[in-house]
Amino acid sequence: MTGKVYGLGLGPGDSELVTVKAARLIGATPVVAYPRTQHGDSFVREIAAPYVPATAIELPLDTPMAIDTAIAQAKYDEHAELVAAHLEADRDVVLLCEGDPFVFGSFMYIYDRLADRYEVEVVPGVSSITACAAAAGLPLAGREDILTILPATLPEAVLERELAQTSAAVVMKIGRHLDKVRRVIDRLGATGGATYVERALNPSQRVVPLARLTDAEAPYFSVILVFRDTD
Repeated sequence: MTGKVYGLGLGPGDSELVTVKAARLIGATPVVAYPRTQHGDSFVREIAAPYVPATAIELPLDTPMAIDTAIAQAKYDEHAELVAAHLEADRDVVLLCEGDPFVFGSFMYIYDRLADRYEVEVVPGVSSITACAAAAGLPLAGREDILTILPATLPEAVLERELAQTSAAVVMKIGRHLDKVRRVIDRLGATGGATYVERALNPSQRVVPLARLTDAEAPYFSVILVFRDTD
């Protein structure tokens, strides 16, 4: 017998947006695993705090924000084996994920490493995509609108090409790419229809029209919503 692993989406930052199912599983599962920065911080652990019982075995997974793909892949290998050790001991594991596990979530890499060996269940959560739209009070798409989701890490020319073809876009993972994204949106004449959202639905949330944003840098957990008239 081996344990089962659950990938739990916990939403973008508000503990009250955790689903009933995710809250139940956190409280009933013996091992609670979660990503942790090199400084020992874990935003997703903060989200889950009201639901983690004192009896839980906590498994922090140190996750450096490495640009080097080889370093990141080696870390995912390590994390998968740490989780697997508990599964082999017949202990179920919940792995906490910010937002939704399968929307730009690191859980998908653990899933790839474990799904062919163990029983895995994915519990969806509120994605930062819809959270940012709610925070800004901006419906994302309707009728024949095309919604495009783009990582800010794309090369500038690719980002511009994709934005030029859509009526509504969510540009994620802004971070150090803020200037590049702003240049592209300016060239497309879409700055007036763009809104910057930082830490959506968190107490430190910021929502600012891109045209009024004076920051030179942005945190990783920030998004720009772009709406264009494509007629």
